[in-house]
Amino acid sequence: MASVQTARGPGSRGGIVGINVTPFVDIALVLLVIMMVSSTYIVSQALKVELPKTATSDEKVSRTYVVTLSKDGELLFNDAAVSVKELETTLRSARASEDVNLVISADQAALHGRVVEIIDTAKLAGVTKFAINVERSK
Repeated sequence: MASVQTARGPGSRGGIVGINVTPFVDIALVLLVIMMVSSTYIVSQALKVELPKTATSDEKVSRTYVVTLSKDGELLFNDAAVSVKELETTLRSARASEDVNLVISADQAALHGRVVEIIDTAKLAGVTKFAINVERSK
């Protein structure tokens, strides 16, 4: 508590003449830190994907390719079995002729690392537009 000694006499105390803002500043800083930490957590959970445009957009409609990953790791490109190397080669050749939109459909039990590998392979092939196929829960 802030108190001020006055000249009334030895040992006598005067009243509080100022407001102590230290507790208010402490609380404000704690709330600021909590907000900063929680906002970075919320942003880190977001997955940056660029979904394909609709047919009514102003841009040229490009072809959409589908990559399917089964739970046992089998990789399909437009319903044809491929390896990761063949996928990269196919995407490079498709991207050379047109802008490529890629839809990734992965089984719920598929390994996360395999999905990341597919996305990384597509990025190496120059594909920048992705969508991840999901089913809406009822």
